[in-house]
Amino acid sequence: MKIGTYQLNSQVILAPMAGITDQPFRQLCCQLGAGLAVSEMLSSNPKVWNTEKSKLRMLHGDSVDIRSVQIAGSCPDELAFAAKVNADNGAQIIDINMGCPAKKVNKKLAGSALLKEPALVERIVQSVVKAVNIPVTLKIRTGWCEDTRNGIEIAKIAQDSGIASLAVHGRTRNDFYKGNAEYDTIKAIKSAISIPVVANGDITSPEKALQVLTHTGADAIMIGRGAQGRPWIFREINHFLATGNKMLAPTLNEVRLIILNHVMALHQFYGDFKGVMIARKHVSWYVQNLVETGDGFSAEFALEQGKAFRAIFNALTSTNEQLMMLEKFFDDFAAGSFKG
Repeated sequence: MKIGTYQLNSQVILAPMAGITDQPFRQLCCQLGAGLAVSEMLSSNPKVWNTEKSKLRMLHGDSVDIRSVQIAGSCPDELAFAAKVNADNGAQIIDINMGCPAKKVNKKLAGSALLKEPALVERIVQSVVKAVNIPVTLKIRTGWCEDTRNGIEIAKIAQDSGIASLAVHGRTRNDFYKGNAEYDTIKAIKSAISIPVVANGDITSPEKALQVLTHTGADAIMIGRGAQGRPWIFREINHFLATGNKMLAPTLNEVRLIILNHVMALHQFYGDFKGVMIARKHVSWYVQNLVETGDGFSAEFALEQGKAFRAIFNALTSTNEQLMMLEKFFDDFAAGSFKG
């Protein structure tokens, strides 16, 4: 799949997720097989750019992968300006958020609320495309609610306005993340336009990835929550799509190295205080995944023990304590003796 002049080396893309797809996680997922990793949502309102959170989200130059930056807002001029600023800061692709279902985003007529305003969608997309000389992509849902599935209409507007590729989450805004994603609308959208289409929603295994690609005819798939605590899902899907065979699960030692390196990268990126805070949720997802799936590891590692570990880990306040606790966790986990 190509986005503008950029050739992706994989059909599997990391979805933008606020508070999750920061630079360390994006780089990790690309190292483990993601063809593209889209940044956290950045507000198009310049008044909030001086916050620590926004400043970190606007750092693009050190990334080694294709730098796709997602912006959100409802004012065409603000979004165009935000696109230009981020392009000047090193973004190589600009992604416009019209899929976020969060109330605090939608009440500002941003995110998926824009799907109710096709004329405004057109003005936004045209303004952003005109403002930059790099590819612009768009992420949407199938519509605002069950009775207004206008994904095809929005997709045609996007294509006619110069969007380079379109990602579609198989739920309406009113669905939030409840129930199951549906892929018939994505299939219809793919049939209605010629630009690349990326299917998103509930893709958590290699088998599901193949099923969605086959059913929708999409050019690629996008993984969101399925990558939390399991970033190696990208290479597993790549392997399955290429060979038809399931890849062996990563060894315990490999998982250990992935987690430790990820946590150290978070410490370095955010600093000691915030790095410790951010690491907690990622480690919780990693541990939950190990406990729930086993991944071929110790079947004796009970759910209660995982909860006990997370309670201890989340109380730690220093980077050294976190790293030492993780080392002990894996030593005990390998021996089947961890007791929380």
